[in-house]
Amino acid sequence: MADSWSESEVAAIVNDYFEMLSCEMAGQPYNKSQHRRKLSSKLLNRSNGSIERKHQNISAILIELGMPYISGYKPLKNYQRYLLPDAILDYLAKFPKIHTQITQDIETVPAVPSIDDILSILVDPPEKNEKSYPKIADSSQQYSRYSCDYLKREASNIRLGLVGEKFAINFERARLIAAGKENLADKIEHVSIAQGDHLGFDILSFELNGSDRFIECKTTKYGINTPFYISANELRFSEINSCNYYLYRIFEFRESPRIFALHGNIRNDVQLTPTNFSARI
Repeated sequence: MADSWSESEVAAIVNDYFEMLSCEMAGQPYNKSQHRRKLSSKLLNRSNGSIERKHQNISAILIELGMPYISGYKPLKNYQRYLLPDAILDYLAKFPKIHTQITQDIETVPAVPSIDDILSILVDPPEKNEKSYPKIADSSQQYSRYSCDYLKREASNIRLGLVGEKFAINFERARLIAAGKENLADKIEHVSIAQGDHLGFDILSFELNGSDRFIECKTTKYGINTPFYISANELRFSEINSCNYYLYRIFEFRESPRIFALHGNIRNDVQLTPTNFSARI
């Protein structure tokens, strides 16, 4: 059968996705397999793989709209144009409660989590993707009407950034102590607090040989593929101090956060998209 999904199928899977996302943000357990079985009765004999890919397509579109996505559904950008984005935007227009829930979630800041084996939370960065996500605005100008960019609002949450930095300091202390460098662990400095946030990094830590490790922290409560924001000053600092610079991306920052690290000039590892312009008469 053709891979093209009908309008009713797309509406059903979009509703299912937002039900799971709502549970995830509320901290309520849910079973993806049960959701898939219930959803299958509303679809035209779709395979589990086809349903999985469509959920991933929804994740990709939500990221383009500046919205959180379900962590377990890695964004997949090759989605059905027009129909799927339109169904998502229809849902967002019909069910404004989801906006309220997202707003409450990005404004709620958890306490610094206590992890028994904190060094075990370090994971590899996502695989590099040379191709950018398709832009929702490329399909229709109407899509921008509902783009609230919640992810940018979360990234500007100073309290979340602060607890993320404190968590990264705990990680750094454990890293150095595990290597027998307690003297260096005692010298770690939270420079964004002690000296201000103008330096281009947040934490001064150390390599095992005693040389400086400059750490910039970016924290999100959402998945590993959530975009982050970096200032021109932070970008410049990573270029000038590439040998000593690390960006720590802390994600799923709830009860079980994880970290991946990018070492060196940040331009080498990320796709940069300009988001602001300075204008003067």
